[in-house]
Amino acid sequence: MEATRSFRATTILQLAVVSGLVALLLSVMGMVQAFSQRDIVARLISLGELLILSIILVFSSLAAGRSAGSAAPLRVLGGLLVGVVTELALVGLVVLGQQVNLRTVFPNISPALFETLQFGRAAPGSYLYMLGAGAVGGVAGSVLQLLPSRLRRAVVTGIILVATLGLLEDLIRITLGNMPAVAGATAWMFATGVENGLTTVGAAASFVVAGAISFYGRTVRSAVEARSRRLPERSRRGLGYGGLLVLLLLVLVLPQALGSIISDITNYVGIFLLMALGLNIVVGYAGLLDLGYVAFFAIGAYTMGVLTTTAIGPEAGQIVWGLGLTFWEALPFAVGLSILAGVLLGIPVLRMRGDYLAIVTLGFGEIVRILALSDFLKSFIGGSQGIVEVGVPTVASVVANTPQTLYYVIVLFAAVGVFITIRLRDSRLGRTWMAMREDEDVAQAMGIRLVPTKLLAFATGAALAGLAGAVSAARLGTVYPHSLNLLVSINVLSIVIIGGMGSIPGVIVGSLALIGLPELLREFSDFRYFVFGAVLIAMMLFRPEGLWPEAARRRELHEVPAAETEGAAVAEVSVEAVA
Repeated sequence: MEATRSFRATTILQLAVVSGLVALLLSVMGMVQAFSQRDIVARLISLGELLILSIILVFSSLAAGRSAGSAAPLRVLGGLLVGVVTELALVGLVVLGQQVNLRTVFPNISPALFETLQFGRAAPGSYLYMLGAGAVGGVAGSVLQLLPSRLRRAVVTGIILVATLGLLEDLIRITLGNMPAVAGATAWMFATGVENGLTTVGAAASFVVAGAISFYGRTVRSAVEARSRRLPERSRRGLGYGGLLVLLLLVLVLPQALGSIISDITNYVGIFLLMALGLNIVVGYAGLLDLGYVAFFAIGAYTMGVLTTTAIGPEAGQIVWGLGLTFWEALPFAVGLSILAGVLLGIPVLRMRGDYLAIVTLGFGEIVRILALSDFLKSFIGGSQGIVEVGVPTVASVVANTPQTLYYVIVLFAAVGVFITIRLRDSRLGRTWMAMREDEDVAQAMGIRLVPTKLLAFATGAALAGLAGAVSAARLGTVYPHSLNLLVSINVLSIVIIGGMGSIPGVIVGSLALIGLPELLREFSDFRYFVFGAVLIAMMLFRPEGLWPEAARRRELHEVPAAETEGAAVAEVSVEAVA
């Protein structure tokens, strides 16, 4: 028993040290100071201060969780220790920084950082305040772990919503500016004048509403589902059609309500969603790891650019020939050439799997990028200067050359992509892909022909990537090889993994989380890939199945109650049916 307690104490101390090191790292690299420029709650807490408190909350909660079986006061004491040790590390940084010029080694350490870490208070009284804040945060984190899971989820949801509203305050104001009535009704939520963030009343109201929805949401949903199951089939079908009609109306009016900035970000998310749907077929369904997926995107974009550009001539940076087709005339060629490239890539890698397949596809992507940059093809595709004046979609007399009009085209393509992937998943070919993903040798022994199955996976994924490339070229009006690097493939693969491999709702959620949110937070773009890496590590440790996994994959990785699994499966089917 004593050995067990000693082990728990050692584990808690290790978590406390790690928490302090993480807080020091984020402070030294400038993340805390950059985030402190934005208030979450006006005159109360900034995003930088919330970042430090969030670290304490997370690690103190972990400490309480690792001490499961101990008495509640001991678990709270563990969280308290984590909070105090974390703030002790920051106090040490402040004291050292005031005695020694650390900026020669760490340029992001500044008096403004010290002011943030001290919560705007002057030394030496601020040190006690820092330790007190750490203690309160540690106790709060451990108490949060002791709460029932339903209540804990409600509290966390409320905190996340308050942080999100404060973080996106500027964009919310811009969006509400298009709806004066709504803006006037919600003016009390946001600070006025030179201050930013939520008001104290607005933060409290948002927390309560989000927590209540989270707490009672499952109960209400279960009651609605139970009531709907008792309805006649005709009534249930009518409700489904009514929901689809409401969703369609929402999609139609959304760009006018959001404005041009948010509409353009939505279009960008839609393009990555198309690519992720295609890679989900290759990786999620067929189990073929493709790291050169950006090559198909590039082929679709360049095909659209060459066939529709009006910048034709012998001058530098312009291609010397072009057919001058419209967007809709060039689109089949862009998708067709991408499919052909997918088949040509699939032929030499039919016997490869795993790491070897990833290396070969990575090489294919680099070959396409280098060819696009080379002088050898400069007269045909523009070389390093790319292609300009790419054609845009035209429907009747409407030219989709603004974010609001192009939005409808991208939504249409995304809906087609979702429909295709759902139909493929539920088809015999989809089940064949999944069997091959689980074990190629067993699948072949059962009579599955691996050659055409793999080629179809590569071709289908390439088609959606080529479609995304063509739409992207029309959205930007240009095609440049510098934007077609390996990071595009990595981003799309991250969407599939974090969303949930093989899950269509997961791909949608992953696109919103990894593409939409960073685009909304461009002011913090210096830390974008750092956050990506941290999120990937956290996902692999705590939720390897993804944000919205398939029910089968979730059961494989976690033992969950049967009722909860059934509810998740019903929700997934409902979302996919609506999509």
